[in-house]
Amino acid sequence: MRKLLCKSFTGLLLFLAGCSPTGPTISAERPNIILVMCDDLGWGDVGFNGHPVIKTPHLDRLAKKGMVLNRFYAASAVCSPTRASVLTGRNPFRMGIYTANAGHLPDGEISLPELLQENGYATGHFGKWHLGTLTRTIKDSNRGVPRDSTHYALPTSHGYDTYFCSESKTPTWDPLIKPLVFDTAKGESLRYGWAAVEAGDERAITSYGTHYWVGEEQMELQNLDGDDARIIMDRVLPFVDQATKDGNAFFSTIWFHTPHLPLVTGKKYRDLYSAADYKQQLLYGSISAMDEQLGRLWDQLETLGVADNTMLWFCSDNGPEDRTPGSSGPFRERKRSLYEGGVRVPAFLVWPQEIAAGQQSDVAMATQDYLPTILDYLSLDYPDATRPIDGLNLRPILEQQQEKRGKAIGFQFAKKRSWVTDQYKLISTDRGESFELYDLLSDPRESQNIASAFPAIVAEMKQELNSWISSCEKSDKGLDY
Repeated sequence: MRKLLCKSFTGLLLFLAGCSPTGPTISAERPNIILVMCDDLGWGDVGFNGHPVIKTPHLDRLAKKGMVLNRFYAASAVCSPTRASVLTGRNPFRMGIYTANAGHLPDGEISLPELLQENGYATGHFGKWHLGTLTRTIKDSNRGVPRDSTHYALPTSHGYDTYFCSESKTPTWDPLIKPLVFDTAKGESLRYGWAAVEAGDERAITSYGTHYWVGEEQMELQNLDGDDARIIMDRVLPFVDQATKDGNAFFSTIWFHTPHLPLVTGKKYRDLYSAADYKQQLLYGSISAMDEQLGRLWDQLETLGVADNTMLWFCSDNGPEDRTPGSSGPFRERKRSLYEGGVRVPAFLVWPQEIAAGQQSDVAMATQDYLPTILDYLSLDYPDATRPIDGLNLRPILEQQQEKRGKAIGFQFAKKRSWVTDQYKLISTDRGESFELYDLLSDPRESQNIASAFPAIVAEMKQELNSWISSCEKSDKGLDY
């Protein structure tokens, strides 16, 4: 009911503004919008951030076409919460998505795809969902169980016209199967990954327990063999083609599973790293396979003549997984940590028509900034002026009219919390009773705790952090709806 009231209110605002809630309301030059997200890709796992071995030529090419975002943050140190921030512009602690496999995207949330769908965009989601279960009839993935609708939340309930997605992780090659035997001497395991089962391989296989869904209780059964990133892109390209043929601007979220464990990689891509050890071959090869698909996407946009006016954002959902060769670059710690290595992720924006090539930005940005930034570029208002939004409109920064963010970024995860400003990070060391302070401009590695030297700054930032946490707690009680 709350969702229907929200949509009705949005439609009323558009009507009063002389716009149709179901047809195009923006100029014919409105951009296509693509939000690409990798899963557990570390800040240092790409060529454009200086990895000495991993080959990401297509990502590097795209990064050079636009602006590399050197200080870009995922909203959380794990995946589901970050994904919620992407779609809502709000911190996930406002909506009960505290960690992975927890909660679901509530009906009361106002999502970016909803707002764009109401303004004539074709909308599609492809890849990982992880914002709710996708079936009520069979056992699926991490949380889907028969006759349980507790966290049932389809993409079509949140503004998507079409989708092709899994509930959570899948193997990065042959995403629906696993072998019964692993080469443990090489480091293969059900947790870490294995060599792809290819022609001539006599290993017995069984179901991994995952499915791809394309509608309510409707599974995809075709074209599910081989590289998972290619399987996903095989669904993205027809969506892009059809929207372009129909003369519609399109919005797409493409959320790759790569390089989340288990890493499964074909021989062609492992062989790119024959000098590396076996675990590195699996990780590096999976990233290169995914990179190839980003090149395929951009090439298709150019062929269709829509690349120049396509806004493509790229990032990861958190830092690299523990006990893997993934790299957080020079930054401290990894996934599940609120230190920089857990939340600072590789990112860029390419939009040839509006963003000049060859740029870099060191301004703090975050996944919750997508929504307010995109709405501003489209001259659309957020339909609830009283609802707290954690994201910042980045347009003045992207257009070099503003050199600092100004607005702090709050993080919560596993009873830890942090408060990040343009210069400083305040971060709890336990359950929030004591804090460390780092000057991220002079010490991005977070090697020198300066809390004792600047008690006034600690006190001020702690007060701001606690006020923000209180605001999140009010939202989490449903008071924003």
